[in-house]
Amino acid sequence: MATIRDVAARAGVSVATVSRVLNGNGYVNKETARRVRQVIQELNYRPNMVARGLANRKTGTLAVILPDIKNPFFSELARAVEDTARAGGFTVIFCNSDDLGPREKSYIEVLRQKYIDGIIIASNTLEEEDVAYINDNDIPLVVLDRGPGDGSCAVFRAKNADGAKKAVRHLIDTGCRKVAHIAGPEALVTARERLKGYREVAGAFSWFDESLIEPGHFSVEGGKGAVRRLLERHPDVDGIFAGNDLMAIGALKALQRMGIKVPDQVSICGFDGVEMTEWTEPELTTIAQPIYEMGAKATHYLIDRVRGRAEPKAVVELDVRLIQRGTTRRGTD
Repeated sequence: MATIRDVAARAGVSVATVSRVLNGNGYVNKETARRVRQVIQELNYRPNMVARGLANRKTGTLAVILPDIKNPFFSELARAVEDTARAGGFTVIFCNSDDLGPREKSYIEVLRQKYIDGIIIASNTLEEEDVAYINDNDIPLVVLDRGPGDGSCAVFRAKNADGAKKAVRHLIDTGCRKVAHIAGPEALVTARERLKGYREVAGAFSWFDESLIEPGHFSVEGGKGAVRRLLERHPDVDGIFAGNDLMAIGALKALQRMGIKVPDQVSICGFDGVEMTEWTEPELTTIAQPIYEMGAKATHYLIDRVRGRAEPKAVVELDVRLIQRGTTRRGTD
């Protein structure tokens, strides 16, 4: 395999001149640059990207740290990040943290040592000290969906509270008289924002009570257990807003096993808009985040940060939309 020294010797120039041609920086005479490129082709020379990264601290690589790649929301985000990064000339490394803070910190340290160009994190456990460490090491950072509250980095997320309000209003507008909420983990800002939106709308009705809120842990199994407990306390519940689609799918499966008809007896609305909401029977009504758009915009922004064309701090909130399907009744005009 040819080396940069072989190219320099064949072209009759210094290694530094070949390096300037490869990196596109510094002055090189046009004829000399043409001769160097010709030799590169003749020798089929391929630059060692790791070595170049060590030299200029740029490797053409972005990293993505996700809490759970099995969650379809994060799978769709990952797809968008990879597509956009590849189109921009970057490769992507994926890290699955399994919602474990120590593992996440370990990934951050390993990525720092490998001179990663930038990091995208969707995290349940990211702490302000982690963000400060990344910033102190001059690594461009974008946080997706779940960001720290101190404004220390760029955050891309959906309008969670607004989406929750849309969901509850839709359930009420389609005839529900008592709407419960299956909530995500309190530690997550997304879950708190969706709970806030539910309370703002449901709290205006005389039937509202805090016991209509039941944790479901953002999982299918959590949704199953939550709906059983809710109906034990409130058998007259006829509408359920689940804080994500996985919990909504779990609630739907549990209701069907209990012999309760959806949406005739109980209507359900989820949140996220993942593809599998179209796989259930009936198909799931949901508040859809622009998942792919969120991942793509965040990646474009990170690439601009890497190239020095964007500010390090920004908060971008994306609109959500209601997709009505079979788990909610049609309007009662």
